[in-house]
Amino acid sequence: MHATLNIAVKAARRAASVINRASTQLDLLTVQSKSPNDFVTEVDRAAEQAIIEVLRDAFPGHGILAEESGESGPESEFNWIIDPLDGTTNFIHGLPQYAVSIAQTKNGVLEHAVVYDPNTNEMFTASRGSGAFLNDRRIRVSRRTRLNEALIGTGFPFRQLDHVDAYLAMFKELTQRTAGIRRPGAASLDLAYVAAGRFDGFWEMGLSPWDMAAGVLLIQEAGGLVSDLSGEANYLTTGNVVAGTPKIFGQLLPIIQAWRPANMQA
Repeated sequence: MHATLNIAVKAARRAASVINRASTQLDLLTVQSKSPNDFVTEVDRAAEQAIIEVLRDAFPGHGILAEESGESGPESEFNWIIDPLDGTTNFIHGLPQYAVSIAQTKNGVLEHAVVYDPNTNEMFTASRGSGAFLNDRRIRVSRRTRLNEALIGTGFPFRQLDHVDAYLAMFKELTQRTAGIRRPGAASLDLAYVAAGRFDGFWEMGLSPWDMAAGVLLIQEAGGLVSDLSGEANYLTTGNVVAGTPKIFGQLLPIIQAWRPANMQA
């Protein structure tokens, strides 16, 4: 494992220890609303601080973009993108579908990625050019080639409710044309599941960079394709992402594009 990736794994485990302790006392959590349907707890903040402390100790000259604390650190060619608890709504309801997500970029290009599920002890990792792994096992996207046999992951556009009708149109058509659609509620894990071949494709709109940065690199290193709604690589900027196996991606993207409103950012 690359030395930098090893530090990210350490940071993810440190955050997970904070999350696991709190998961046994959910009734004591203080929950705040950042915006409609978007919540934060003291666990998010404590887990984020744990990650930052590990990264700062190892890489004091790197920049950081974290969900709760925003941008910090010096300007640098190296930057970390952190979601300390992806799936907070699931977490506060006791639904065991959430993860720690950490990615590093060099001059804006994704270099290292970690998505860690504290409930299952599944550690998804990737480094550019070195493949994607689940714990110590190499993973690849699935071999499915037909959309009608594909299981597709998604996420409801809770930050873009003005586009919910377009999303529901996409959902309706894909429900009719696939083997099934699943919405677990943690985008980083959904993307990791594409990399591991559990989902054959995924799409969501209105995400933030920390929701998808690590998962995107996992898919790319596992042999999959990722784009925004225009088929370009601006997903970290637009917040809209389509991903899948090469064959499924090619069938999924045109359906999403067909229902995309003219006023929606790609």
